[in-house]
Amino acid sequence: MNKSQQPSEHKGQDGGTPGPSGTPPARLLRRDAERNRQRILAAAAEVFTERGLEATLDDVARHAGVGVGTVYRRFPDKASLADALFDERIDALAEMAERAQAQPDAWAALVSFLEHTAEILTSDRGLRQLLMFAAQGHDRVTYARDRMRPAVDRLVKRAQADGLVRTDLAATDIPIIEFMLGAVAEYARQVRPTVWRRYLALMLDALRPACTSGSPLPEPELSPNEMVEILNSNPLGRRLAAHKTATTTTHP
Repeated sequence: MNKSQQPSEHKGQDGGTPGPSGTPPARLLRRDAERNRQRILAAAAEVFTERGLEATLDDVARHAGVGVGTVYRRFPDKASLADALFDERIDALAEMAERAQAQPDAWAALVSFLEHTAEILTSDRGLRQLLMFAAQGHDRVTYARDRMRPAVDRLVKRAQADGLVRTDLAATDIPIIEFMLGAVAEYARQVRPTVWRRYLALMLDALRPACTSGSPLPEPELSPNEMVEILNSNPLGRRLAAHKTATTTTHP
């Protein structure tokens, strides 16, 4: 047996030549792929924050410093990339609501959550579109509802129990308030991007318990299912869902 036919004494467990420190090449490839995936997600978050969901996967690839093919191998279309970003954004907002509950004053806790969420939503165009336009479709909107509602509901009910918030406020009112502030930020961003704070202050006054001159609300609160239906009916969400379906059909 010549040298080229001799069995290698340095094969990894998967049969490949081990990398540095004896790490099998398959494991190194997995680590490298995960690093690329995280780089793409980080770049997408920055690009979508600046330009919104109108940005393309090519834009994300350039920002990430990777080839376009690398992006497409991991995310076949923009909707898939938005899906990957969506859950972590929702989780972060839900955790913000949970942290706000640690404040001893129930009103301050609710205000803190509204202010911090509005700051994020109004400064991050991509997140605003992800949440307001439900780009991910029914499953993602349902996830957002189920993940966010318990924490927000506790904030509202705690403030109501302390007599600090009007009794007809519902947890589903909170995301609608945030959407309205996001719309103000979207329209005013070229003129005065922080004007949303004025309207937040007006809304906070409206959340206080109704006084003798206060008017009852003319419509009942939205149900959780109505929230899902409203978000899923948005035109941008339908366009992205249609694009995702078309891409899947073209490239099975």
